[in-house]
Amino acid sequence: MTTTFTARAPGRLDVMGGIADYSGSLVLQLPLDVRTTATLLPRTDRVIDVISERGGGRDHFSIGLDALLTGTLSTPELLRQHVVERRVPGWGAYVIGAAYACLVRNATRLGRPARGFQLRISSDVPAGKGVSSSAALEVACFAAIAAAHDADFTPQDVATACQWAENHVAGAPCGIMDQVTSACGRRDHLLRLRCQPDIIEGHVAIPSGWRFYGIDSGIRHAVSGADYGTVRTAAFMGYRMVAALAGLHAEQDGDRVRIHDPHWHGYLANITPSEFASRFEHDLPVELLGADFLDAHGGITDDVTRVAPDRAYPVRQATAHPVRENARVERFAELLAKLAHEPDAAAEMGELMYASHASYGACGLGSDGTDRLVDLVRGAGSERGLFGAKITGGGSGGTVAILGTSAAEAHVREIARRYSAESGRAAEIFASSGDGMDELGIERIAS
Repeated sequence: MTTTFTARAPGRLDVMGGIADYSGSLVLQLPLDVRTTATLLPRTDRVIDVISERGGGRDHFSIGLDALLTGTLSTPELLRQHVVERRVPGWGAYVIGAAYACLVRNATRLGRPARGFQLRISSDVPAGKGVSSSAALEVACFAAIAAAHDADFTPQDVATACQWAENHVAGAPCGIMDQVTSACGRRDHLLRLRCQPDIIEGHVAIPSGWRFYGIDSGIRHAVSGADYGTVRTAAFMGYRMVAALAGLHAEQDGDRVRIHDPHWHGYLANITPSEFASRFEHDLPVELLGADFLDAHGGITDDVTRVAPDRAYPVRQATAHPVRENARVERFAELLAKLAHEPDAAAEMGELMYASHASYGACGLGSDGTDRLVDLVRGAGSERGLFGAKITGGGSGGTVAILGTSAAEAHVREIARRYSAESGRAAEIFASSGDGMDELGIERIAS
């Protein structure tokens, strides 16, 4: 008898928090009604065979299981080199990273020895639009592989392992919010996640009569892009400089720095905006060359990015963003809890979204398309049931999140139509929430 295992995982809409996740911020995330499906069929040989039928096309690659377990691909460094040399398709890095994280890095959790399998993948989560197609792919594949090997993982364990895979195999320096939302999100609820590193504080129901919409700008987004990586690195440079200004003890550890931080526990988001403004902000450079930073400070605490000596980094704004974004998210969450009984709270919530959007732009992570969509939402205004909008995820294009009433969907669609007519870009709309991987469960079919 053969059993197949099918797991499904959704994309997500970043309502508030975004790039502040790697600095420990509170984030609010909505699982979307688009998902990736991974079906695992056991094989009798020692091969991992992967077939993708995403986006109307078909792609395929195979690797030897023993190469992954004990051979030429048995370390993260060897596997990453395999990816860099384009020995697997671009999307395949997320799949093989998830397989490695499950079968090698967490082998002690397997209930049976690793064996060959075929993995068939389909998806309606659009890639490059800032709704976390990579996390959906990783989480669905990891969950199917884990189920087939009787592995002992909680949904949060799955998310943590998949973030590791994306950071160290795919080479994308993402935070944790995408994977946790895909694994643990609930339909029509905002996941309240404090990224220190992954504390789920609850699932907040969206009040009746209100919705969060997404409109894709048609500008491709990728967290592996230089802009996102530059801003992330600059934030960790800022944290290192803040720690020095505060007199915290630091130790060099190879090309990394380890800081004893009893105050903020290593997270910029734990600094209050008032403390940041009064003690640190004006002592941080607006821009700093990587070589000058390394000469003065030795390195950063981040394990997945490096300071490039010849690159200029926007240190002050990249450091200020997570400090103030965390405060914005905290306030947004307070207002959301009141929204069902105090609809006037939507106006302030909208202004918080606009402020978040402006801060992304000040970091260098805006785009003309997302700016135009936000302007169109602001122009439509509360009289059409639209209260706020912001760029999402890693920025530099992708999708805009919108706060509106349930009755405002027609106006959202009109904004998308107008934007498409102006820009010549298709503007996909995300109007419905969906279930997370844990809610969807694992389908097992014996034959």
